[in-house]
Amino acid sequence: MGQRILVVEDNAMNLKLLRDVLQFSGYDVAEARSGEEGVELAGRRKPDLILMDLQLPGIDGVEALRLLRANPATRAVPVVAVTAFAMKQDRNRALLAGFDGYVEKPISVRALPSQVKSFLRPEKSS
Repeated sequence: MGQRILVVEDNAMNLKLLRDVLQFSGYDVAEARSGEEGVELAGRRKPDLILMDLQLPGIDGVEALRLLRANPATRAVPVVAVTAFAMKQDRNRALLAGFDGYVEKPISVRALPSQVKSFLRPEKSS
């Protein structure tokens, strides 16, 4: 099985697109629809990468990132913001908040696999 990616996204269409593209590319995908659920699932599933929408119900992506970084179990997991292309301030806010990078919406099906690969640490050999 491929590396595990946690997608935290409340928009059903975006979530489906991300899941389908990532699964097709060989990744094991876990899903969360809120920041709270994402933080909880990350602690349990130990993903290799988290793709997180910035605007979520409940706690937003920035607050979820803060909680992930405060937890020794998830502190080192790369977290990438997923943000709307038109919202330049969101991208800047994400990088200033400590995200490891960002992926722009609308999601590019063609570019997503290489974007994700660039954020992942090399797989550990068994």
